[in-house]
Amino acid sequence: MEQFVKEYLSIIKLEKNLSDNTIFSYKNDLMKLLDFFEKLNIIDYSEINSETLINYFSSIKNEGLSNSTIARYISAFKGFFKFLLKNGYITKNPMTKIPSVKKKKNLPDVLSFQEIELILNSAESDDIRGRRDKALLELFYSSGLRISELINLTVNNVFIKEEMVRVLGKGSKERLVPVGSSALSCIKDYLLYSRPHLENKITSENILFLNVRGRKLSRMGVWKIVDFYVKKSGIKKDIHPHTFRHSFATHLIEGGADLRSVQEMLGHSDISTTQIYTHIDNDFVKQEHHDHHPRGKMD
Repeated sequence: MEQFVKEYLSIIKLEKNLSDNTIFSYKNDLMKLLDFFEKLNIIDYSEINSETLINYFSSIKNEGLSNSTIARYISAFKGFFKFLLKNGYITKNPMTKIPSVKKKKNLPDVLSFQEIELILNSAESDDIRGRRDKALLELFYSSGLRISELINLTVNNVFIKEEMVRVLGKGSKERLVPVGSSALSCIKDYLLYSRPHLENKITSENILFLNVRGRKLSRMGVWKIVDFYVKKSGIKKDIHPHTFRHSFATHLIEGGADLRSVQEMLGHSDISTTQIYTHIDNDFVKQEHHDHHPRGKMD
């Protein structure tokens, strides 16, 4: 049974061009399902029916999973059983009677411009790590990169003169993203005075942001950097690296940027993903009215 999972994951990785993180999540979801089948002594996919899968979803409800996680499970299973049916491994698809789950749209947390300024100003740039951290945070906010895009950025993909960075996004899609003058200045400072001290000719592989061992920063390394400067700035919000990306998009739209341009900068394949930031902008406008209009507050 496990062999079919491996075959399915290999196919969707090639055909759908999904990210490694999505493939990893689908694999975990499917392996959990196989564990459930094993406990029931099911050794053949032809033994599985809708009731079996309904029982599985009932069993995981107690784990306190969010609707979005259950929706991902259903998506992974629907694709998998469709693959089994198409290839003649089963004669009936047991997922056809499994209803979809509506994902609740949670608006992402966003920092105000003043809060961004506090965080960026808390990063001192007078030593090796400080210059690196300042450049990293400035670029995060200036270009709205995903954390995976930031840590995989190479020196060759920073075009100082053109004021752009070339990013390898989801599905290995390349895009060019503008960089603001403040971030460019910090990157130049880092490249000149800090990165040469961090670089290791064997391990650095031309990666832009390096740790103290001359290797690529890990995702956790970036989380720790962000957390350190958020705490240092005195901001009490629960902030993570992706908050910089959300803030970047929201501030652009607040400033009147075209939605298509923001979509291009963020690397969204579907503009509906970008449109969530218009909702954030509307909430911001309503809050401004509530706070500042003489008859905006309810008694």
